[in-house]
Amino acid sequence: MLVPLTRKTFESLIPLVATGGQYAYFWGKPRDLLQRVLISVVGIFAIVFVRVLFFGVIPDGILLFVGLSVGLYWIWGPILWASLKNMEYRRYGYAGFWQGRITDIFLTEELIGTEENVNNRGDLVVVENRERCLNVEVGDETGFTAQLRVPLKRYHRAIDLGDVAELLVLSNRGDLGRIAQTTDIYIPDHNLWVSDYPYLQQDAFIDVSRRLSTQYPDVADPAETQPARRKRTPKNANSKGGALTRSRSDDTTDTRRRNTQEVESNYQPASSPRKRRSRRSTNDDW
Repeated sequence: MLVPLTRKTFESLIPLVATGGQYAYFWGKPRDLLQRVLISVVGIFAIVFVRVLFFGVIPDGILLFVGLSVGLYWIWGPILWASLKNMEYRRYGYAGFWQGRITDIFLTEELIGTEENVNNRGDLVVVENRERCLNVEVGDETGFTAQLRVPLKRYHRAIDLGDVAELLVLSNRGDLGRIAQTTDIYIPDHNLWVSDYPYLQQDAFIDVSRRLSTQYPDVADPAETQPARRKRTPKNANSKGGALTRSRSDDTTDTRRRNTQEVESNYQPASSPRKRRSRRSTNDDW
């Protein structure tokens, strides 16, 4: 289901000023905070130097204002960077609400940085920092698919194949014929979000989702909209790889009404066959 949204609704879903979640994202780790503090300290010393060098030339009121702004950069910096990131998405002319289903889930390890250390023998050793990521693919009955990669969290284990997935798609074409960007994924079956950076106003998006579900009840019927599910099956009994195959699920039960006490499933890394594991699996993979 793809429903075009008005510009007013679009701008209410992606705010101009940073939200709390976006501020927390750019607040970062202690290392990021220390970097901003150092920028503020260096900036204050630079302003003091300018005042001494150009004493009486630049009004003290301007220097005071600039000094306070630079000195408090470590606080308002995340607001600036989050707002600039929001503007990158708000520049698109059109947006649409897209509802599909999760067709594939797998884990990967992504390189996030390298460090150079010296071992006991004095040799230079390059250490790779890797992060386990969850890859989620969403598709609909038209064949359109979108994939999102996010750092793996423990609550991601609740996600399962066939779950309803909702997100915002952005385009510069009024008919949304060419999708340029997608946002965070909302999974109403489990009331959770899959995202790295939280682009959307979550409460506003959930409200839009509920209103559209009321306006388009027939389109939201899982028996009509559920796309082909993908699973990775081994080529032979000894094969470590797998080929993507498509199969139609005959389960027409609405996932919104699924028993919430159902035991959660785990997923295997992409290096091994992507098949559904027993629901009695341990939590070691997470």
